[in-house]
Amino acid sequence: MTVQTPTPFPNKPTDEKVAFDRRELGVILGMYGRFVAAGEWRDYGMSFLKDVAVFSIFRRTAEHPIYRVEKRPRLRNRQGMYSVISMDGQILKRGHDLAVVLRYFDRKLIRAVE
Repeated sequence: MTVQTPTPFPNKPTDEKVAFDRRELGVILGMYGRFVAAGEWRDYGMSFLKDVAVFSIFRRTAEHPIYRVEKRPRLRNRQGMYSVISMDGQILKRGHDLAVVLRYFDRKLIRAVE
């Protein structure tokens, strides 16, 4: 009787996905928490794809996202890899530093006090 070595399973190529790191998520969730406390936003979702990581912001759960914060590393050397995109797909702010890009939302929180 001859002993055959088992045939190994074919190596599955690892799918590299773009994701937010801990520092980036801390900045995004800090800004998100301020708007939740103000009653503006209610839900969020995250998608990690091959070429982009997306943080979607919802006013209500069953709607389309009102804003998307995207990270596209391919644009690192061009316009900047972070961007804020509106519901209709318009790029509202783009840059190399996430905190600077998220400053777009600061003027949305300012309200008149009577």
